[in-house]
Amino acid sequence: MKALSLFTGAGIGDIGLHAAGFDFVGFCELEGDRLELAKYNFPDADFFVGDIWDSHEKIINNFKNTKIKLITCTAPCQGMSKNGQGTLLKNIREGKRPKLDPRNRLIIPALNIMKALKPEFVIFENVTEMRRTYIEGSDGKIISILDLIKKELGPDYAGDAYDVEFANYGIPQRRQRLITVYSRNQMHRKLLNHECRLIPEETHSKEGMNGKQKWVSVAEVIKNFPVLDASTLEKSSDSQIEYHRVPLLDEEKYFWVSNTPAGRSAFDNQCVKCGYQDNPNHSTSRNRHGINQSSKTTPIHCAKCNSLLPRPTVKDESGELRIMSGFTSAYKRMPADLPSPTLTRNFSYACSDSKIHPYQNRVLSIAEALKIHTLSEYPYKWVRSTEKGSIPANDGLIRLVIGESIPPRFMELLGNYLINTSDAKFKLPIKKGMQVALFKGEYEC
Repeated sequence: MKALSLFTGAGIGDIGLHAAGFDFVGFCELEGDRLELAKYNFPDADFFVGDIWDSHEKIINNFKNTKIKLITCTAPCQGMSKNGQGTLLKNIREGKRPKLDPRNRLIIPALNIMKALKPEFVIFENVTEMRRTYIEGSDGKIISILDLIKKELGPDYAGDAYDVEFANYGIPQRRQRLITVYSRNQMHRKLLNHECRLIPEETHSKEGMNGKQKWVSVAEVIKNFPVLDASTLEKSSDSQIEYHRVPLLDEEKYFWVSNTPAGRSAFDNQCVKCGYQDNPNHSTSRNRHGINQSSKTTPIHCAKCNSLLPRPTVKDESGELRIMSGFTSAYKRMPADLPSPTLTRNFSYACSDSKIHPYQNRVLSIAEALKIHTLSEYPYKWVRSTEKGSIPANDGLIRLVIGESIPPRFMELLGNYLINTSDAKFKLPIKKGMQVALFKGEYEC
């Protein structure tokens, strides 16, 4: 089952689909360092480096005589709208030309490739904001991306877009993405007619109710990693486990982090000298423009003994200490009993959103992040294949790739689901609306 990957990144989601049986024969990516990682891990494939507008015709010509089973598309998300679509549509009705991000139009050459090669399955993976993102189509008209996908793929394809929380699939990370799946398979069309989805059934939930298992917690997943501490170089790494190392914290930041209780932010730390626990906590509020801003008056000295609290501070222009600008999730320990927060490229920074280790005085190590992201389950090598030879990827690139990518375990589940439900021998659910579940390799209603 041959497959193509568009906007590949480093091929992280693709290794999950590869484990499900798809043979990736082509990759297209703008960023060379990411593609060099994919080259090392998929050495037999063809690679197209650069803007997809320049390479989409080359890709079509290269694979026009190849039977392609699947095409994946992870177009850039930076231009996806975080705002409501009401204002945009109102301006269009009033004849005002909206300002649209040109990066969102990269979906057009990707669709051209799909229409030319006609794979059986297509998978689009992006941020949930893709639902309310509009672009200018090839005809100059403004259209939502999801409507454009449906229109361009045409009546031969049937599918839908699904909001996915990866923690609901046993992945120890709270991360939401929009997974859009279209298929030319007739069994999939019948599934959709039975009001079933083209993604596997969720197996987990936060509370573990209604036959589902409880979310997998971050503490459970990383409990066997050796203890690290960000106070000294000697304590910040373990040479026995590859990538189990963390950046050091300076004395000031370590003071804040080491006094932060489980599940709390350093902005709310109380006095360590006299033990007074009722100093006002940090807060946020909306200004007159409706913008959420952090408090500028959060105290940094104890109301009882006047000692400096272990709260994040900076010096102002006059040299006086003041509370650091930041929200309540900054310098915060992640809850031990929940899946990890989304692993962004900044997961190695204590000041990032809930990125401090649940118990220890440090952030997550790369080794822990690889396990949380389910990457450690696959034979992926962090080596770049360059013209000068093979080069190990540095920590910054690894963190960047983790932050940009999708947990491969979900893509393996999705790949297996599409393959099994596309079989003509597959039995449809008895009643409409009954989602198809996978148990021990067999489907039951």
